[in-house]
Amino acid sequence: MIAIYPGSFDPITLGHLDLIQRGSRLFEKVIVAVLRNPNKTPLFSVQQRQEQIRLSTAHLPNVEVDSFGGLTVNYAQMQQAQVLLRGLRAVSDFEVELQMAHTNKTLSTQIETVFLATSNEYSFLSSSVVKEIARFGGSIDHLVPPHVALDIYQCYAHQQTVSNPIKTEATQNLRSLPTQTPMETFPE
Repeated sequence: MIAIYPGSFDPITLGHLDLIQRGSRLFEKVIVAVLRNPNKTPLFSVQQRQEQIRLSTAHLPNVEVDSFGGLTVNYAQMQQAQVLLRGLRAVSDFEVELQMAHTNKTLSTQIETVFLATSNEYSFLSSSVVKEIARFGGSIDHLVPPHVALDIYQCYAHQQTVSNPIKTEATQNLRSLPTQTPMETFPE
């Protein structure tokens, strides 16, 4: 049985990898399919994301990486897949994913959606969280594979306007102090 794990993967996280590994034990083949979405401005190109995923899943012989545009159901049919693999982190994910699964079922009754609950240690993790932390100079080494962390750090190195959030906070606090001359502070 072939499963498609679709997403933007911008960037791929350890949470995504956990799901891919678990899916690879359940299905004969898992195709990690990077969605080409012209309405979004991703951090990495589709080709870069595919390469990041390939490097991250090289140890999984039944995992392939591809990209697609358009409807996920159409792509799954083209790949002769029977399953769409999706991860659930919270109740809010479930509502969105269930709606999507029902919609996909109206497009093809031959494709099932299988939900895997995210492992506890990754229940908070998303690509957006990773980018937000990195954008402000925080460490993401514990959230993404090492080669992906390096790519992200390089991306933000030239864009980063705040090099040290603690220093910036201290500077803002200093600006909010009342401005007094030494004579006003310590009268004679």
